Amino acid sequence: MSLTEILGFITGAVNVWLLARQNIWNWPVGLANNTLYIVVFLGSGLYGDAGLQLVYITLGIYGWWTWAHPGSRSDLHVAHTPRETWMWLIPITLAAAIGLGFFLGRFTDSTVPAWDGLTTALSLAAIYGQCRKYLESWWIWIAADLMYIPLYMYKNLWLTSGLYLVFMILCLVGLQEWNKALREQNEPVPA
Repeated sequence: MSLTEILGFITGAVNVWLLARQNIWNWPVGLANNTLYIVVFLGSGLYGDAGLQLVYITLGIYGWWTWAHPGSRSDLHVAHTPRETWMWLIPITLAAAIGLGFFLGRFTDSTVPAWDGLTTALSLAAIYGQCRKYLESWWIWIAADLMYIPLYMYKNLWLTSGLYLVFMILCLVGLQEWNKALREQNEPVPA
């Protein structure tokens, strides 16, 4: 357990807690978390996860801009993922999982290329949904966290495994909070 992993744990927990509350500060805290975890994952041979942090940084900037841009934040409400989005998101996520697993198995010394590829692909789908405030992004995160917890145990990243258990609990809170926000948005306004 390194100082970098400890700081990653703290910023990660704060990031998801803020996200569950739809607080815009989740984005800069998340960017700090991503930067820390690049170091942690490279040191553990989790190259897909390290590369994922770079994508998270890019999507974090996009999410921050989307939530903060004048006019867009008031227009961006929690919503169900549209059917049209599922029609491309599912096959792209599956193709990314297979492609990443193949790439990591062929071109790196990863000991878990298939799992690294699958969790990376699920995480990309989840963060895309998070940027758009799609409720179902929480379910994708939960599925990914259920895989990340034993994966990080296997890689002796015990604190990070614990963090992903905390993430899963916070995802359940986020799912509940966003469900509540969706219900409130859909309630008729009294005359």
